[in-house]
Amino acid sequence: MSNSIEIPFSTTLLVRDTCLCLHVQRAARALARLFDDALRPAGLTNGQFSLMMSLNRPEPPPMGPVAALLAMDQTTLTAALKPLQRKGWVMVMENPRDRRGRLLSLTAEGKAVLARALPIWIETHAALDDGLPDGGAARLRQDLQALSGSETPKSAGTSSRPRQSARAMGE
Repeated sequence: MSNSIEIPFSTTLLVRDTCLCLHVQRAARALARLFDDALRPAGLTNGQFSLMMSLNRPEPPPMGPVAALLAMDQTTLTAALKPLQRKGWVMVMENPRDRRGRLLSLTAEGKAVLARALPIWIETHAALDDGLPDGGAARLRQDLQALSGSETPKSAGTSSRPRQSARAMGE
């Protein structure tokens, strides 16, 4: 006799149809593939484009703020920088104000690659914006910022969340 808990298939369907995490992950993967394909002629992935664009600043930024902007830890950022360094597109240097810290900057070649990629990104992004209903792109950005914690959700705790009793969830 099995003591395993059986979760009803209806719960599987509920999660499939309502789980924000699942839907955001699926959309993120689809967008990543779209931008990876679009940016391939420039020699970049979408992640590399975002990383390099985050370094396009008047002064070389420290690793911490770049990692925070990209929502990754510093170890992951270090790993993401390695191929860009090998290609000569990004330079990692000692921070003169804190020798333990590192500053990040685009090289001249990195800026040239980013300049070649930017029109591709603009065109691809415009097509996405145009494909969403009126105001949809701005609303989507606002909602994603709220979910990521860079903005407070306007209606935290209100009614559009799926609800199901613990009993129906198989508990």
